[in-house]
Amino acid sequence: MSKTVKHKTADTPPSRRMPNRDVRPFFEKLAATIDEPVTELNYKSNFELLIAVILSAQATDVSVNIATNQLYPVANTPEAILALGEEGLKSYIKNIGLFNAKAKNVIKTCRDLIEKFNSTVPDNRKDLESLAGVGRKTANVVLNTAFGQPTMAVDTHIFRVGNRTGLATGKNVLIVEKKLVERIPDDFIVDAHHYLILHGRYTCQARTPKCGACPVYDECMFKDKAVFLEL
Repeated sequence: MSKTVKHKTADTPPSRRMPNRDVRPFFEKLAATIDEPVTELNYKSNFELLIAVILSAQATDVSVNIATNQLYPVANTPEAILALGEEGLKSYIKNIGLFNAKAKNVIKTCRDLIEKFNSTVPDNRKDLESLAGVGRKTANVVLNTAFGQPTMAVDTHIFRVGNRTGLATGKNVLIVEKKLVERIPDDFIVDAHHYLILHGRYTCQARTPKCGACPVYDECMFKDKAVFLEL
């Protein structure tokens, strides 16, 4: 089998737009395949989720979980992490990329949560994005995962899946996010982020998509999917 057609994540060309009639079957099939559409970050509270998502920027969930599995038994509240201080926090998260900047942001976020939000994670975008290290994508993850809001956080996996399948094509994550929110059926919108990210992480991979094991092969508009059919 030829494997000459390979696409880096950022270079995956957009496919033709998926027909409207195929959008619901697309999500029905993902739902039938993915039993637990949940984040792979470990957390037990909204605060733990927020910190984990901040730490996960440009890092793997595995590396974040290794760090937080050590950190959270010692400090899992804004007050406790603030008490560690920046240097103390770094000793727990030094295996994560950009840990110096992330430690600074997490400490500032903990201080703001205590001083401005009564140590409670906000449930709205404006307040969340006022916190250090929290941009639109991080806010979307927290709003969706912690509060069940119909937001769509577009990471590299979802950006690739949206463009490759034709579900939502665009040159940047904001365009893809808006198209996804517009197209996803209401009854799938809350879980759609996790369906798409897990599909992209384990099946619709960047370099060698496993089209032969893809539950949405028929709906997918990727013109080269037959090349990868045996994977």
